[in-house]
Amino acid sequence: MPSVGQSLPHDSATGHVTGAARYIDDLPRLDRELCVDFVGSPVAAGRIRSLDLTAARQAPGVVCLLTYNDLGGPNHFGPIIPDEPFLAAEEVAYVGQPIVVIAAETAAAARKARELVVVDIEERKPILSIDEALHANSFIGPERHMVSPGAESDAAFEEAFRTAPHTLSGRFFSGGQEQFYFETQAAMSMRGESGDIRVISSTQNTTETQAVVAEALGLGMHQVVCECHRMGGGFGGKETQSAITAVMTALVAQKTGRPARLTLRRGDDMQITGKRHAYQTDYRVAFNSDGRLIAAQMAFYSNGGAFADLSTSVMERTMLHADNAYHVPMLRVTGQVCRTNLPPNTAFRGFGGPQGVALIESLLEDIAKVVGRDAFDVRRANLYRDGDDSRNVTHYGQIVRDHVMDETFDRLAASSSYRHRVAKVAEFNAASRTHVKGIAISSIKFGISFTTKFLNQANALVNVYTDGTVQVSTGGTEMGQGLYTKIQQIVADEFGLEPARVRVMATSSEKSNNTSPTAASAGADLNGMAAIDACRKITNRMRVYAAGLFASAERGLVAAPEHIVIDQGAVWDDRAPSHRLDFGQFCAMARRERVDIGARGFYATPGVDYNRETGRGNPFFYYTTGAAIAEVTIDRFTGELVFDRADLLMDIGRAINPGIDRGQVIGGFIQGVGWVTNEELRYNDAGHLLSTGPTTYKIPNITDTPRVFNVDFINNPKHQKNVRLSKAVGEPPLMLGVAVWLAAKNALQSLNGGEPVSLSIPATGEELLTRMTALVGQAVPDAAKVGCR
Repeated sequence: MPSVGQSLPHDSATGHVTGAARYIDDLPRLDRELCVDFVGSPVAAGRIRSLDLTAARQAPGVVCLLTYNDLGGPNHFGPIIPDEPFLAAEEVAYVGQPIVVIAAETAAAARKARELVVVDIEERKPILSIDEALHANSFIGPERHMVSPGAESDAAFEEAFRTAPHTLSGRFFSGGQEQFYFETQAAMSMRGESGDIRVISSTQNTTETQAVVAEALGLGMHQVVCECHRMGGGFGGKETQSAITAVMTALVAQKTGRPARLTLRRGDDMQITGKRHAYQTDYRVAFNSDGRLIAAQMAFYSNGGAFADLSTSVMERTMLHADNAYHVPMLRVTGQVCRTNLPPNTAFRGFGGPQGVALIESLLEDIAKVVGRDAFDVRRANLYRDGDDSRNVTHYGQIVRDHVMDETFDRLAASSSYRHRVAKVAEFNAASRTHVKGIAISSIKFGISFTTKFLNQANALVNVYTDGTVQVSTGGTEMGQGLYTKIQQIVADEFGLEPARVRVMATSSEKSNNTSPTAASAGADLNGMAAIDACRKITNRMRVYAAGLFASAERGLVAAPEHIVIDQGAVWDDRAPSHRLDFGQFCAMARRERVDIGARGFYATPGVDYNRETGRGNPFFYYTTGAAIAEVTIDRFTGELVFDRADLLMDIGRAINPGIDRGQVIGGFIQGVGWVTNEELRYNDAGHLLSTGPTTYKIPNITDTPRVFNVDFINNPKHQKNVRLSKAVGEPPLMLGVAVWLAAKNALQSLNGGEPVSLSIPATGEELLTRMTALVGQAVPDAAKVGCR
């Protein structure tokens, strides 16, 4: 039986639940290994006047203190714009920005030295908010524009708003989010006898880490090897920012010749690492009397932090997902990244998509109230159509095809008893004076591919051994999402083997070079296809060899590779199926006949071609789609939100591993729920993060999950591409968490006579209570009525 399509356990499942799975901090201490720490900036902005390391250097156990002067290469890096220093030199730009690297015999000695370093800084007033950055013209990169073909004419666009039966305008806010991976940023480094460096890093991007370490140390990439055995979570936070810890440990190893390790403490990790970008968006939208969209204008502003990191690419994906699953005939979108004195914000699951999706979903909820229709019906009326030329083209020119979004909405409405529940919610709200309920639907159409074309590639190394077992190496990193297990299943099926005979090796830049990060939900897509390419190179050679082996004049068989079957742990000619060779026996014979049973595979995603200058093209290979209905109850006296029920329905193609995919859907959805409800980042006026741990930053726990939780998948026979006809599932479910926020908004609207209500993300208990309190004193809050007609 093929293993693809089976819910095999995660390859590290036993290790995860027993504690046997080893992360960087669990690896055995090496001989003479040093503990690494660092001194960060105590202020958010300023000029370094002096640095006194005298007392720290003399502290017991301290081996060395290193600054930017000790780097062998240039003191700057950045995946897009190289504007970020490895170690602050003259200026500091955010609280905690690394200035001095400490190496000591023990962690306690390193901490003591950290207290003894004296940094004298001439402090400046920091820029912390988007409004402050706009006032100061403090930006990262140019303003970006995307305009749908129908909205290119100023006159036509303004005429659409002037003649529209209804318009809405206003400002929308969504906050940031901490990745809160269980394993903090961590790395260990060792120097080789020739001055080469080996780095073991908790990173989503072995090639980027290899390149950054080489650059910082003044080495060639051929002198650095980066390995990732596994991560204790990543969620985008280790796509670029894992480089800082890697550079610190590598610098210590290079200078001392001793192994070095650093695992950030939780508070330090949260203080200095970037997060999901907070957004402020100005919008206006025109629509007709049944809620159909006519035109929309969206101006997105993100808080990028002090340096560029991935912020410009994150903004690009926001702009590409400003439509979500809905056709907007005339759409104008702009995006501007604001430079502030916060840690450089970075990738987070969804990569800018959630900020765009949340806005248009909020608008459709408000539009439904204005026109007096159920929001479900307004959304369904605006969905992209499959096969309708006038309503299947995005604002960037890509055709949305081969989807089942209409069917998803209809099936979800039926399976969740949506209409009946809407009526029951109304009955409850009419009777209750202490609680209020809300119910809402949201959808997702998430583009799968890196929007930077060259990243859509992968390579894989497959080695078949003479006992019939297989090792696979790819550039994909395992962070708990089950990538290794899926690769194992794919390769096992290519050779017709039991999965136990295939082992996926730790990711290493030595085996897989020039790889893309494990991100954009494309890990299985890219690396799975590369592995298949390698497998088929091997099986083609095997078939040629086997054809001659099984050829027999006596049986009337001529050599015919097309008749060779490699399956069920054996090899045979389908014209004489009774004569079979064990796969391991066959591999040993092939090697003795000098048949190459190892291969390197490569894959480049076809049809991905997007022009950033024109804002036109096909940035995505396909779309993963779905919808969710959420129901909540809010305590009118405390603002406490209880998540009553969730119903999710997604098109994820033919799942490679349904169990893992189901886990990804549930986990992603709940992480999205956390973003829109309880997860709030708080900074003081000096730029210090106040929510630096689980006691002050509340990620979802079991009590935040829905009391009734239904997850299902819809069949889509039209989807006929990608590895094993699967679809990516890592990021899209997160955005369905917006449904919970919409349900809270729906509940508040019921207190407001059915009129639109302004609500920010996250809708914390405090935010909900504040809004409900405001609704008691007036029929329609002023903030919700701005620009509405």
